Amino acid sequence: MSGKGNCYDNAMVETFFKTLKSEPVWRSMFETRDEATAMIGRYIDRFYDPTRRHSALAFMSPVQYEMTVAA
Repeated sequence: MSGKGNCYDNAMVETFFKTLKSEPVWRSMFETRDEATAMIGRYIDRFYDPTRRHSALAFMSPVQYEMTVAA
């Protein structure tokens, strides 16, 4: 956290949660909390991190970006 009055402090985290809610969560019905937790984990591990393109990374996936930077 930065100082008081910094409106961009949590912008990246808020964007992630907006995306998480709008893409998989609001489109699904869950019977249990464990089912929701498992689905969110799969979404992050199998789609959000390796596949989904991010505007902050020049519209590359995090995996592509890391390979580009490491080369």
